[in-house]
Amino acid sequence: MEDTGPIRVVLVDDHAIVRSGLSAFLMVHDDMELVGEASSGEDAVLLCERVCPDVVLMDLVMPGMGGAKATQAIRQRCPSVQVIALTSFKEQELVQGALQAGAIGYLLKNVSAEELAEAIRSAHIGRPTLAVEAAQVLIQASRNPAASTVDLTEREREVLGLLVNGLNNNQIADRLVVSRSTVKFHVSSILAKLGVSSRTEAVALALKNHLVS
Repeated sequence: MEDTGPIRVVLVDDHAIVRSGLSAFLMVHDDMELVGEASSGEDAVLLCERVCPDVVLMDLVMPGMGGAKATQAIRQRCPSVQVIALTSFKEQELVQGALQAGAIGYLLKNVSAEELAEAIRSAHIGRPTLAVEAAQVLIQASRNPAASTVDLTEREREVLGLLVNGLNNNQIADRLVVSRSTVKFHVSSILAKLGVSSRTEAVALALKNHLVS
């Protein structure tokens, strides 16, 4: 197999001491190379466009553009770049926000050096890595969604009701006399608001929590 060289890594964190520690960590791994650092989300996006790294270690909570928004922008502009969220926080909103933005991994800053190295290697080949704490947050969210506080519009509840009745997008479009693309938009919005990834999960959640009459 042809040697493709070291994994090119960019560090993004608003704390210089954190970047310094990560830089030292990278230096002891022959298969990794630091190609840039950024102290903000805005700078990270510009840096990635310029140097096109393989993997970005992204802090999430920073002044200005946060890590999730920066991740989304990087993934849109440089689809080949993989982003690992590396943060001190494990709140559900941060975990879900980072993954929805396109991060391939979510790790806490207390991760061991070897675990971080393996996560970078995994990200480089397109394999996700989740901290145990982040996985637990996602599992808990799927088991106990805040269904009673879901802010569905009247039309979205109508579409959800038709999903529960087994109608597909074309049938819903015909029933509501709207375009297929409009139905697709409503279904995507419903899935996002319910925190699920499929129509089947949405229907199950709707029935379980009596979201439709």
